[in-house]
Amino acid sequence: MRKMPLEKRGISDSRLVLGCMGFGGGWNRDPYTTEHIKQAQAAVEAALSIGITMYDHADIYTMGKAEAVFGQVLKQQPDLRDNIVIQSKCGIVLAEDGKLTRFDFSKSHILESVDGTLARLGIEYLDVLLLHRPDPLMEPEEIAEAFGILKQSGKVRHFGVSNMSPGQIRFIQRELPDELVVNQLEMNLARLDWLNQGIHVNQQAGLASNFAEGLMEYMQTENMQIQAWGPLARGRFTGKPSDNPSAAELATTELVAKLAKQNETSPEAISLGWLMRHPSRIQPVIGSANPERIIACKDAIEQAELITREQWNELYVTARGAVMP
Repeated sequence: MRKMPLEKRGISDSRLVLGCMGFGGGWNRDPYTTEHIKQAQAAVEAALSIGITMYDHADIYTMGKAEAVFGQVLKQQPDLRDNIVIQSKCGIVLAEDGKLTRFDFSKSHILESVDGTLARLGIEYLDVLLLHRPDPLMEPEEIAEAFGILKQSGKVRHFGVSNMSPGQIRFIQRELPDELVVNQLEMNLARLDWLNQGIHVNQQAGLASNFAEGLMEYMQTENMQIQAWGPLARGRFTGKPSDNPSAAELATTELVAKLAKQNETSPEAISLGWLMRHPSRIQPVIGSANPERIIACKDAIEQAELITREQWNELYVTARGAVMP
């Protein structure tokens, strides 16, 4: 079995990641509670039970409470830190009401963000730090200075980005001595631009695609890990349909359920397995704090190996709601 890029670099062999955005309660300044800690503990235990050893955070998740609650989980289980990989993100600035105000890749903001994250998590270092969303004012030299300080001080071991194009990645990478190891993107059966961009080359339909051209090929060429946020499309095909589901959504939900029954597994495992079957070795970030839903993903790795080209393409075409061009 081929290894994924993070595994090749000795960072993580976890094919799935637990996204911790739902930890800590609401996106407000209300303090987290003992109940929130118990909920996070249950989610982590569920993740560990199916072999998930990598955990994804961001300094803004539930206004910092997600990291703080996870820190309490680590405090209760001191041995856990040495057996997991912790990833967090920085670069988004929120207002007091939780609304996004701007992006900030300045040296001072990056350094302050990491210090805050480490304090909330109660740990000495991050395994991976991602720049959350592109900052229009980003200066590669300044980012490199911040990364250098973090690496030399032992506060961050590896760096990556999120929601970036090949040009943006190259722009930053040119000043960095170490390779960026991750790019995290929205990818699921409802968000198909990452596939449509490729098959729509020299097609009129390509004008409607909203995805950086050549990004998938670039990531594979540079051996960067592609992580998929929102891989289950908020449950759209696994029991939580949108308010006004399209014909394509209904048909896809039916097909996912059919394949799950046929393979004696869950719809979640089919949806994730479809993503993971892609040659780029996509690493899904499961954004749920519900233990039952986390455990429902346990067969995803096996389903990625079992799914045939015919089944994969049937899911793709059905989700597209249109035949291949």
